[in-house]
Amino acid sequence: ELNEPIPAVITGVIPSWLGGSLLRMGPGLFEVGDEVFHHLFDGQALMHKFDLKNGQVTYYRKFIKTDAYIRAMAENRVVITELGTAAYPDPCKNIFSRFFTYFRGTEVTDNCLVNIYPIGEDFYAVTETNYITKVDPDSLETLKKVDLCKYLSVNGVTAHPHNERDGTVYNIGNCFGKNMSLAYNIVKIPPAQKDKSDPIERSQVLLQLPSSERLKPSYVHSFGMTDNYFVFVEQPVKINLLKFLSAWSFRGATYMDCFESNYSMGVTWFHLASKDPAGYMSSHKFRTSAFNLFHHINTYEDQGFIVVDLCTWKGHEFVYNYLYLANLREEWEEVKKAAVRAPQPEVRRYVLPLDIHREEQGKNLVSLSYTTATAVLHSDGTIWLEPEVLFSGPRQAFEFPQINYSQYCGKKYSFAYGLGLNHFIPDRIVKLNVQTKETWVWREEESYPSEPLFVPSPGATEEDDGVLLSIVVKPGAQRPGSLLVLDARKLTELARAEVNTVIPVTLHGMYKP
Repeated sequence: ELNEPIPAVITGVIPSWLGGSLLRMGPGLFEVGDEVFHHLFDGQALMHKFDLKNGQVTYYRKFIKTDAYIRAMAENRVVITELGTAAYPDPCKNIFSRFFTYFRGTEVTDNCLVNIYPIGEDFYAVTETNYITKVDPDSLETLKKVDLCKYLSVNGVTAHPHNERDGTVYNIGNCFGKNMSLAYNIVKIPPAQKDKSDPIERSQVLLQLPSSERLKPSYVHSFGMTDNYFVFVEQPVKINLLKFLSAWSFRGATYMDCFESNYSMGVTWFHLASKDPAGYMSSHKFRTSAFNLFHHINTYEDQGFIVVDLCTWKGHEFVYNYLYLANLREEWEEVKKAAVRAPQPEVRRYVLPLDIHREEQGKNLVSLSYTTATAVLHSDGTIWLEPEVLFSGPRQAFEFPQINYSQYCGKKYSFAYGLGLNHFIPDRIVKLNVQTKETWVWREEESYPSEPLFVPSPGATEEDDGVLLSIVVKPGAQRPGSLLVLDARKLTELARAEVNTVIPVTLHGMYKP
């Protein structure tokens, strides 16, 4: 943590209109006492803020005071099980109380290290469980832990909601459906209320989607939304519910132990639902070959089709298996060897036809002139999808995608901005024209950027008129942490604000004007 904001040294010229805060979340603590956290997504939640005001920049950070963090600090050990690290009973307790601790079940973590987003007039740091944490975006103080299970029938929700211009928030999470089978609920949280009441208290389940396997829901990290539809991609990376519940009772199991991803898990399913009236479109059964999916880029409607752009990883094996700290801390040659074995990344475009004609079995139903993606109706009523590849390079991922969200989410668009991962290591920022497949790259030796956030210029008329904001880490430099400001059109550097402190990896975040 920092006791107070520290001033940054600025080179270049920060646009005069750019005044606000870049808020970022990520892991910041990987050891407690003599115990270590094992996975990249286990580190305790650290909130970062770069403030831009009147041409000056400051940097500040604080740990989120979650139950996981407070208790770990108090007991000087890992107390709550994280994604890849198991918590063990207190060794100081006697044998009987330790025995009962095993069988009481493991507590669900509230370690909100993944993202931060607004609900109504408030801001919440989040992970993927049922707990979200209200924070003050100015002081970075922790305000309140919220259990979404008190308001919604979900076991947890993603850290990547969608929001409409009026502030309405949509999200998705798995739940218990009919006959004790698993399902997925799309939930809706209304915008700020005139009576100043908490919008979360008025949240509702909008619709339910079935799980292709009764007791094995897919891992879901994000979803797609257009003006009129939701798109949920059910990938063959599953949570084994029986293993999950039994692991909860026994010592040493983690969330990672409960994932299953192999060839027996089958294909990838695309589920479609209408927004208003809200309903699952059960007659539209889309499937394709297996891949891992974490981030949707954008989804839009065009001429009777839904276009879905995704950052995929080809194959069944779970990519998170390669993000244990022991892997990432290896020598570079070992990191590269592991990345060769891992699923390979690819940016793909899938096209889902809304109008399905039974008489057109065996034919490509996609008639959009600008894509080679296909959709073929089979005799069993399912539609097999083949993608158009928008970006692909050996062990080169385009990930953590961003777009001009306020103007182009759910709309036909041209540009996506992403973090370039070289064998899982972020070493570049990439701009991709999804229409022409042209790319632009920002890269600097020994520099490691984060997810680039797009901020539009005031009154902009062009889609890419704005700047990209990214936190860059340069180990060994005089000032190893910096805020990078790029011109979004050409990816040329406009300015950077450097601070004399090391900044750990950040995952996701937002720009608060």
